[in-house]
Amino acid sequence: MTAMQELFMILGMMAVTFSVRYVLLAFSGRFTLPESLERALRYVPPAVLTAIIIPSVLLPDGQWDISMGNAYLPAAVAATIAGFLFPKKVLAASIISGLVVFALFSWLLPIAS
Repeated sequence: MTAMQELFMILGMMAVTFSVRYVLLAFSGRFTLPESLERALRYVPPAVLTAIIIPSVLLPDGQWDISMGNAYLPAAVAATIAGFLFPKKVLAASIISGLVVFALFSWLLPIAS
């Protein structure tokens, strides 16, 4: 692929991404969504994050790994517990505790990736 083709591909992706989002933003204040749909949309971010995180934690190499050698698993458990223990500062507590536990398990168990 030449540099010019890459440039056209990037510009094309930019145009498609912008146009899809612009349509939604342009009409966002002109109509109201039903209350039930707004309530349902609140569950989208947790559902998407769960769909991203769970396979990364339980399938680190593309296969089920529910063992202590999987450093992602105790890190995810620690981050979840920190999130419940520190609900006001849930993001920082979860990130830090997850990283520390992951580093410890990776260091203690070099088999873990």
